[in-house]
Amino acid sequence: MASDIRRAIDAVYRIESARLIAGLTRMVRDVGLAEDLAQDALVAALEQWPESGIPDNPGAWLMTTAKRRAIDLWRRNTRLERKHEELGRELEIQQKMAAMDLDAAIDDPVGDDLLRLMFICCHPVLSTEARVALTLRLLGGLTTEEIARAFLVPVPTIAQRVVRAKRTLAEARVPFEVPEKAELTVRLSSVLEVIYLVFNEGYAATGGDAWTRPELCEEALRLGRVLAGLLPKEPEVWGLVALMEIQASRLRARVGPSGEPILLLDQDRGRWDQLLIHRGLAALKRAEELSGALGPYALQAAIAACHARARTPAETDWARIVALYDALAQIAPSPVVELNRAVAVGMAFGPAAGLELVDALTSEPLLEGYHLLPSARGDLLTKLGRFDEARAEFERAALLTRNARERELLLGRAAACVR
Repeated sequence: MASDIRRAIDAVYRIESARLIAGLTRMVRDVGLAEDLAQDALVAALEQWPESGIPDNPGAWLMTTAKRRAIDLWRRNTRLERKHEELGRELEIQQKMAAMDLDAAIDDPVGDDLLRLMFICCHPVLSTEARVALTLRLLGGLTTEEIARAFLVPVPTIAQRVVRAKRTLAEARVPFEVPEKAELTVRLSSVLEVIYLVFNEGYAATGGDAWTRPELCEEALRLGRVLAGLLPKEPEVWGLVALMEIQASRLRARVGPSGEPILLLDQDRGRWDQLLIHRGLAALKRAEELSGALGPYALQAAIAACHARARTPAETDWARIVALYDALAQIAPSPVVELNRAVAVGMAFGPAAGLELVDALTSEPLLEGYHLLPSARGDLLTKLGRFDEARAEFERAALLTRNARERELLLGRAAACVR
């Protein structure tokens, strides 16, 4: 029974922690202190719920307990600034109201608070690694150990990133607010970038023994859907949701029975999740309706939609994909976009045309060490019957990747390069 209660408490906290920390941050204006208060409430739940039972509204109970803890802290510290004293009085009033109506305690402007928490977790003052760790910790409710395991880094490394991130936010006095319209686009791009980084690490793991980590994709999708609910008029939010939904639809088909990778054109499309495809196409339509000119995520979603709509690889509209990559290169130019465009050109207009473009990228400094460049070149060389060169390219790609499953795939492709 005790273990069942513990699991239930863990589940409740995972569900409620983001809203709890968001609401507390609005009140105390310190995300680190807010998380500490939330953790204190969790400890209280672990102590009391096994005897008293889980309350009808566990989220409200946690919020009320955390508020009381905040008030106690302020009362014990008489040297706090006047601002804190005023905030403490405000909390006392809110606490009294919560005592009369526990159900209302968690029903403050939760949506606004969650949105503010997203923006503070993904603030540009933090490094990309810190943004990812803090987002998963505070918004995803993942433990430090879970984040470390997902990204294959030591637990102390993640712990340090989270601690430093909270310290940096406090020292920079980053306001807990939704950015003004003039700053919103830049700040929102940071939030979208973090969510997509989490998704990509789940969709195509950069290291380790697994080709995919679906739990990271699920978490990123959850955050993306929450963000779309909070900012329903932002087309790029819907573009990102569409992209993730459509790509996530392939997860089951991306691995074989033993976990081996299966490339896009070799996948059993009958295993693609049609519900996720439907949701993705609906999100893409929403993005298109909100904006005449698609942004980078919506364009990538449109490319993914071309694959989703094709019942077989042969039916894929590669010419449209090339055109979409042309548009993407105009608004978000990068060597990786050019590489993907070259692959699409090879599919639409023949491997020789694709290889010419890939060869032009071999001297690109930003692609040095990028394993997908020799992998793409090897694929095109294979189609042209230049097997010795293709084998060398696949072997080079295998040396560059840090993912064990991908390395096996590339070495297998190298071995298959026979005259």
